[in-house]
Amino acid sequence: MSITTARKAELIKSYAHKSGDTGSPEVQVALLSERINNLTEHFKTHMKDNHSRRGLLKLVSQRRQILDYLNRTNEKRYKELIERLGIRR
Repeated sequence: MSITTARKAELIKSYAHKSGDTGSPEVQVALLSERINNLTEHFKTHMKDNHSRRGLLKLVSQRRQILDYLNRTNEKRYKELIERLGIRR
C-alpha cells in the first residue's frame, strides 16, 4: 500500500530538476499520484475500507492544491506535468 524506497527514489530522480530535489511541485505531485494509484488499487479488493478512503480524499485534495499552485505560478510546467502523469484537465 505504501511506496517502496526504491520506487520513491526512482520517482524523485525522474521528476527532479536537480540532484537532491524533493520539494519541487513536480516531485510532490508525482509521489502523491503514486500513493493515490496504490490506494485506488487497494479499494478494488477492500471496498468498505472507509478509513483509507478518507486518507485518499486528503491526498487528492493535497495534490489538487499543489497543482493549482503550479498552474498559478508556471502554466507551462503545469501542463507538462499533467500530460506526463496522465492526469485530467
